[in-house]
Amino acid sequence: MNDTNTMHAALRGNATTIAIETDADEIETALAQWWHDNARALPWRFGRTTPWGVLVSEVMSQQTQMGRVVPYWTAWMERWPDAAALAEAPKSDVITAWGRLGYPRRALRLRECAHVVACDYADELPHMYDELLALPGIGDYTASAVLSFAFGERIAVVDTNIRRVLSRAFVGVESLGGSASPAERALAKRLLPDDGFAKCRRFDRPSVVWNQSVMELGATVCTAKSPLCDACPIAAQCAFLRNGRPGLGERRTRPRQRFQGTDRQVRGLVLNALRGLPDGETTLDRGSVEKLWKDHVQLDKCIASLDEDGLIEILPGGGVRLPD
Repeated sequence: MNDTNTMHAALRGNATTIAIETDADEIETALAQWWHDNARALPWRFGRTTPWGVLVSEVMSQQTQMGRVVPYWTAWMERWPDAAALAEAPKSDVITAWGRLGYPRRALRLRECAHVVACDYADELPHMYDELLALPGIGDYTASAVLSFAFGERIAVVDTNIRRVLSRAFVGVESLGGSASPAERALAKRLLPDDGFAKCRRFDRPSVVWNQSVMELGATVCTAKSPLCDACPIAAQCAFLRNGRPGLGERRTRPRQRFQGTDRQVRGLVLNALRGLPDGETTLDRGSVEKLWKDHVQLDKCIASLDEDGLIEILPGGGVRLPD
């Protein structure tokens, strides 16, 4: 068995080659069958939506559970089915429709992205990595995911779930969180199946099935704290299970921040109050604002940060409203 500390150091370093303990072909075959039998029928999968719809799902799903995303995504796409429609939407409507998905700045960045796609790409999502990466609010993960899931391109997708599964199954140690290291990215690229000349639907290409199935396994079975090893389709090949699951759950580089009393909670209270105004009302006066939180120093700091992020507008007299 590899020394755990040595393997962790290798994963966190700049090595381009890491020794793996498991047969990749066996795992690919098992995962592909499991995926076809057990994949959740999410509305943006299996060619059911446009590339733009896939991008919206990926932005909404960042740090948010898929189950929470589905109703928001469905309502969003019914209201704004393409980039051009979203680009024309008032900011206040966009922020309200984002609801409780969290990190509402993403909603405005998505609207900015839609404006670029509508104006610079004739409402067709670009399918080159560098062009996707240049869009507002789009990083490496989202660009890679869209290329794979929407366009069927062979590209390694690296997120927290995929890193966890690859580290456990192939290296035999726990993924420790933080940003993906060069070694982890190299491992993902090394394990990506070759599509060859496969003549099949884009979402059935081997590399796409691999990305989707590894991610799905990490989200539903090979979870961070309580993996369901008895239900895992690759348990027989898993180096982590074979090694006794060393350091299970030791993936975080810092403790999870409490929510109660944080600026994030206060910002959410302000936005939720504005979203919940009766039809025809658009403004919270200062008195109503002050009732939201007892610590007015913290409250004012959060209101200022929301204004700076473009999520609200501060009015004369201290009232607030959503932007036009």
